Amino acid sequence: MHIFQGVPESQRADAVESMVYEANARIRDPVYGCAGAICQLQKQIIELQTELAKAEVQILNMKSHKMINPTENLQYQENIIQQQPFDNSSSFFFDANNEGLDSWEPFWK
Repeated sequence: MHIFQGVPESQRADAVESMVYEANARIRDPVYGCAGAICQLQKQIIELQTELAKAEVQILNMKSHKMINPTENLQYQENIIQQQPFDNSSSFFFDANNEGLDSWEPFWK
């Protein structure tokens, strides 16, 4: 039985590339493979969305030319950040903070 028998011929090259990618990821991280890389990328997306939200708050503050006391400003920023449409619920292998994923490193070191 051919391993790619159920895969349409037009997608077989992509299937082979995916298998090679996963094999290389398993060499770097035998436990999580590609899932570890995906988790790291999800963490980076969340961090970048948070930075974007903070930058948007700063732009709004500059545009309004309104001086808000620091306590109100911080609360306003936190409200804006909480309204961002990102979802970190798909971080399925690690804790909510995704600690230890600062770089693409094997988790078994």
